[in-house]
Amino acid sequence: MDGKLYLIPVTLGSTDYNYVIPARVLEQSVSLRKFIVEDVRSARRYLRMIDPEFPIDDCEFMILNKHTRSDEIESMLTCLRQGHDAGLMSEAGIPAVADPGSKLVMMAHSNGFRVIPLTGPSSIFLALMSSGLNGQNFAFNGYLPIDRADRVKEIKKLEKKVRGGQSQIFMETPYRNMKLLHDIAGTLNGSTYLCIAANISLPGEFIMTRTVSGWLKSGFPHLEKKPAIFIIGEKQA
Repeated sequence: MDGKLYLIPVTLGSTDYNYVIPARVLEQSVSLRKFIVEDVRSARRYLRMIDPEFPIDDCEFMILNKHTRSDEIESMLTCLRQGHDAGLMSEAGIPAVADPGSKLVMMAHSNGFRVIPLTGPSSIFLALMSSGLNGQNFAFNGYLPIDRADRVKEIKKLEKKVRGGQSQIFMETPYRNMKLLHDIAGTLNGSTYLCIAANISLPGEFIMTRTVSGWLKSGFPHLEKKPAIFIIGEKQA
């Protein structure tokens, strides 16, 4: 019998895993011995955190990150062919969303393996559900361009989609958060709503939605080195 690919959620950084990971998901996670992970050190640390007695040395860890070649990803399915279940883990949150694991999931489907998603925290959806912006029609855009001129152009393009009724979600590398906010403030219309959601589920969590004009009056929070999600949209009728 073929093995199954479990999509294993991890915390967004907090050690209070019981707050965000269901007990049955924790049980399933520590029952596995084959893992396909974005970062081995963080994966080992997480497994030991949820079970101090977890047999790390009996496990196999395969690395899947943005540098992993397609032929290497294909070879990761070998354990499933041999009848072993395997777990796919991102460095934080749920795998295969804003994460290179989606390539493995597609290959698993193409080869007829069962893919089983497990419930856990997603910074993208936690931000959206707490934003008050349109959750019926939205798009996740990942990272915006690094080049400032291209980034400003992209922000303007996203605002046009907002006018069409679609909330636009995006993120940035933490050390560039403040530069992004500066470009948002100088580009968007003052009436456009902006949700800033930082350190979600972590100590110091900050989630607030205001118009761009409102943010300019109150001032932006200091987000240097803090993981954050940004959403622009319109107030719902």
